[in-house]
Amino acid sequence: MQNLISKLAASTLDLLFPLECFGCRTEGDVLCSSCLAGVARLNQPYCRLCAQPGRSSPCVSCQESPLDVDAIRAPFLFDGAIQEAVHALKYRNLRAAAPRLGELVGEFLTAGRIPGGVLVPVPMPSSRARQRGYNQSELLAMEVSKTTGIPMDNGLLARVRNTPPQVGTAGRAERRRNVEGSFEAKTGPRAKTDLRGAAVIVVDDVATTGSTISACASALKSAGAASVWGLVLAREA
Repeated sequence: MQNLISKLAASTLDLLFPLECFGCRTEGDVLCSSCLAGVARLNQPYCRLCAQPGRSSPCVSCQESPLDVDAIRAPFLFDGAIQEAVHALKYRNLRAAAPRLGELVGEFLTAGRIPGGVLVPVPMPSSRARQRGYNQSELLAMEVSKTTGIPMDNGLLARVRNTPPQVGTAGRAERRRNVEGSFEAKTGPRAKTDLRGAAVIVVDDVATTGSTISACASALKSAGAASVWGLVLAREA
């Protein structure tokens, strides 16, 4: 009931307060065409594994502590209007931003070379999901699926251990310890997707060190996935 009330309230707010561009504040969309053309994109050079911008490939972190994910890719840097849009989606209940942001990720996926037959959103800790009423990664993955035609399976990966938010956790080593063993892949006859030999794309909003996506990849590969790539809207510098 609480989630239903939250959803109705969000729909009402969307009607009362139309979407504004996070770049220039004009009404119409979260990013107008002019501001979208000017947002910071993740261009070369970046680490071919974790997508850390401006680094050699592989970067020092990936040489010292390789991630379990095959690679991470993102269309944008976590900065400016993109950062504002993500914060509004995650922390200000602006679910109406998800369709356009997810569409942008889907367009990037269509234009890129990321192997994948199924999209899997990063599961949110149950306590945070109850509080927020939705999982922003799942909302983005739904839109990526609509744009690309790649199916999404939000039941393939479960969060079996609640962990503190990664925000405020410093460094890849600490972040990896924070999420280690937090995810479990669903297998067996009840599973919607057969993971044996599957090419999976894990979808999230932002990547900082890649530790959360790496923990997801570890669980998926342990269950038989042949490859796991990470796909996020934005990569932190």
